[in-house]
Parts: sequence; structure tokens; C-alpha cells
Amino acid sequence: MHKYFQFLIGALLLVSCDSGLIYDQYQSIEDNQWASENNIEFIVSNTDTISAKNVFIAIRNNKDYNYSSIFLIAKIEFPKGLRVIDTLEYEMADSQGKWLGTGFTDVKENKLFYKENVVFTEKGDYKFNIQHATRGINDINGSAPLNGIIDVGLSIEKVN
Repeated sequence: MHKYFQFLIGALLLVSCDSGLIYDQYQSIEDNQWASENNIEFIVSNTDTISAKNVFIAIRNNKDYNYSSIFLIAKIEFPKGLRVIDTLEYEMADSQGKWLGTGFTDVKENKLFYKENVVFTEKGDYKFNIQHATRGINDINGSAPLNGIIDVGLSIEKVN
């Protein structure tokens, strides 16, 4: 019982230290194989039309990921219908092939800047859609899934 209480206090302290976190969700990739047609969607309800925020995309991968970078197509649909589409490239490994990101095991997590210092000026639901656009040399159409992608996440933090 005493260890449970210590764990609960520790968890509460960690949560209370992260007061700028507004949204943080992950979606698991089935069998760690992200198909190009598998769009990951997050719906974020916004009521704060004044504060600046940073938006991050998180990618968790393991050693089965075959590339040193990842290409993503990220879309935001605003409550009133405006759509913003970005094509993004992020490095996943350094020039020596060492995985970037955090983690002590074979699983690495990369917290990638998507939008910096942005103000969501409309109240309502914002739809964030993420799909990969990474292709192998012999896979121009993207028919082969990306192996080694475990989770895709989205987090939004208030800028201090």
C-alpha cells in the first residue's frame, strides 16, 4: 500500500509540473506497420482564441524502421472549413545511423515541431490529419507499409 501511495504522489507531481500541456494523444499503429493510406486523425476542441501554442507530432519507432528520415503530410481543418496542408521531413537517425529521440530501449520517441507559436483564432473542433509519404526506391506508389512505426501522436502546449 505504501509503494502505491508513493507512485500516486509521484504521478501527480509529474502531471502538475506540465501545466502548459493542452492536448496529448497517441494512436497505435497496428502490427507496427503504417500503411500510406492509414491516415491518423486527432480532433482537438479549442476555446482559447488568444494564447499562442506549439504543436508537435510524436513518432515512436523501433529498430525495424528502415529509413533515416520520415516524410509526413499533415493537414489541419479549422472549425469553419479552412484547410492547411504541409509536407514535412524529419530526421530520425544521425549520419552514423544512431536513432534520434528519447528512450533507453529499442523504442525511440521523436517529438517533432509542427507549428510554432500559433494562435488558433476560431472556437470549435480542429481536425489534425497525419499520413506518411515515405517511399522506398522500388515503391513509388507507396504500397509497402513503413515497418517499425509503433505510435503516432499529437501534442499541443501553451507557449509561456
